[in-house]
Amino acid sequence: MFLGTYEPKLDEKGRIILPAKFREELSNGLVLTRGQERCIYVFSAREFEQMSDKIRQAPVTSKQARDYMRVFLSGASAETPDKQHRVTIPATLRGYAGLDRDLAVIGAGSRVEIWDAEAWQQYLAEQEAAFAETAEEVIPGLF
Repeated sequence: MFLGTYEPKLDEKGRIILPAKFREELSNGLVLTRGQERCIYVFSAREFEQMSDKIRQAPVTSKQARDYMRVFLSGASAETPDKQHRVTIPATLRGYAGLDRDLAVIGAGSRVEIWDAEAWQQYLAEQEAAFAETAEEVIPGLF
């Protein structure tokens, strides 16, 4: 499970150094793709394979499912960290997420998310108040 928030820098070649706590799970390969709210999702190769199996089960007759699959999979890039634990983020994904030099890399359970640091701070500020005030069950059976 991926947890925590980290603040690596994007280097001039479009690479980041993976946070130490994420390295073991991602060392055998990972997949970067477009995420919601203009971030980049990072899945271990194993997790992405499981997701792909679920995606393949979506009805091809559903326009919404086809649209989602196209956007999600067309932006996907399989990567392997180098010996210094660096991963290159493709230019198309950097542009999609508006990444600048300062990043926020967050653990989101089964995936990692890469955000532009400023965009993450803005998103978090907007969501923290709503989170603190939540009085109803958002995830069934959790609280």
